[in-house]
Amino acid sequence: MQNTSSCHDEEGQMVPSCHSEGGHGGRKKSFDTLLWGSFTAVGLLYVLANFFPGAITSYSWLETMAHTAHHMINAIWWGVVIGAFFVGLLSKIPREFIMSILGKGGTISGLLRATGAGVLLDLCSHGILMVATKLYERGASAGQVIAFLLASPWNSFSLTLVLIGLIGLKWTFAFIFLSMVIALFTGWVFDRLVARRILPDNFNEVSLPDDFQFWQEANTRIKNTHFDLKFFKEMVISGIKDSRMVVRWLLFGILLAAVLRAVLNPSLFEQFFGPTFIGLAITVFVATVLEVCSEGSTPIAADILTRAKAPGNGFAFLMAGVATDYTEIMILKDAARSWKLALFLPLITVPQVLVIAWLMNIYA
Repeated sequence: MQNTSSCHDEEGQMVPSCHSEGGHGGRKKSFDTLLWGSFTAVGLLYVLANFFPGAITSYSWLETMAHTAHHMINAIWWGVVIGAFFVGLLSKIPREFIMSILGKGGTISGLLRATGAGVLLDLCSHGILMVATKLYERGASAGQVIAFLLASPWNSFSLTLVLIGLIGLKWTFAFIFLSMVIALFTGWVFDRLVARRILPDNFNEVSLPDDFQFWQEANTRIKNTHFDLKFFKEMVISGIKDSRMVVRWLLFGILLAAVLRAVLNPSLFEQFFGPTFIGLAITVFVATVLEVCSEGSTPIAADILTRAKAPGNGFAFLMAGVATDYTEIMILKDAARSWKLALFLPLITVPQVLVIAWLMNIYA
């Protein structure tokens, strides 16, 4: 399939991509201080932890930061690589094909498909972010992207098996079902707000022709595509370039998490995670300030459920971590070019999480 990572003008002609390296209007981007500054800092911490662990034992704060960076990089690198692969693959698929699979934006069917895709796609939260931003670029509605994000970060197949082992089948299915309910409702609210012009439309929106036949078009495209070295080289390059927006915030998030862990002792929070209003508030606060990937949040949530006997708090830790994740918020802002759309994610999601978590604690 040919690369269609370009945008279209009002007459349907191809113009440079909205997310190309040249920036908007073909302007050359300046030096990315956030990306390279975070990369340098995290890289140094990783090297210290991996090759010079004895040299930092005298400095507990530096040792904590180094081990945090080392652990998080080792835990998420595979998700980032797979995410970049899917992003590169999506760049090779015409937008009308993506939208025919996801369904029409602003519809219940489209939200159901996006939520199902989020649950089935086996990626960590940072890999999911890459795919979600590419889906938005390919024309998915704001509601579909939000539903995809909320349903997916810890609902992957591998982490579902981990959860079953940690908290049992009943609670695992309850967590998955309730997260899908929140994803669908939040996505529906986003689409309604877009329809009322409270939130901005997706400027990449694509309208499918009435006579569009998916399988017929796909068969024609595949026959006309040369799956040679050039094809895969372009796919890899596109995946790396289009993933930069996510990687820059991911690296900054790792750096911030390292600083927070050096300052805050996580063990101090364990006694406060009980099934009370204060425990729930503290859980949401910790989930908000502590940048933890899906692999890291799953065992912590399980500990909250089993040790603090607070299933609602465990669920809130998983969901609030997604809804209030500043990395996710900043990436949504960059992708949609709208602070309002990004900030509506926690505004709409967190109250739902609090209510459901409170009810879980009461009736568990």
